[in-house]
Amino acid sequence: MEKLLDIAEVSDRSGVSTSGLRYYEKRKLIGSVSRNGLRRQYEPEVIQELAFITLAKSAGFTLNEIGDVIRTPGATIIPRTTLLGKADSLEQQAERLVSLARMLRHVANCPSESHFECSRFQKLLKVATKITNDKSVAN
Repeated sequence: MEKLLDIAEVSDRSGVSTSGLRYYEKRKLIGSVSRNGLRRQYEPEVIQELAFITLAKSAGFTLNEIGDVIRTPGATIIPRTTLLGKADSLEQQAERLVSLARMLRHVANCPSESHFECSRFQKLLKVATKITNDKSVAN
């Protein structure tokens, strides 16, 4: 039998604060198995569960979406269509960020007295507006 991990050890090993661990437990994303005094104790597998939660959050999944996978019996994976949709969304977000970075670089280096007098800046604004409008239509 593996040794149970104290909440502080889980926090140190996972990088999730103790308040975050308690919040995840409240949301039923993880569960403590006992207590040592007032301190929660976890199975060692919680580290892998927390790594999954952290990765899924960084990919843009909500805690509700993560919980649907974790709490569904037999759902040990996220449906591939959901993963592909999230990957598409991340690529679109990356494209928007690259466009924004280009616009900021141009504005920083633009020789025009006023950015609004710069024809290239005007074009970049139109592109940025189109990207923003396309995003609002998609949501």
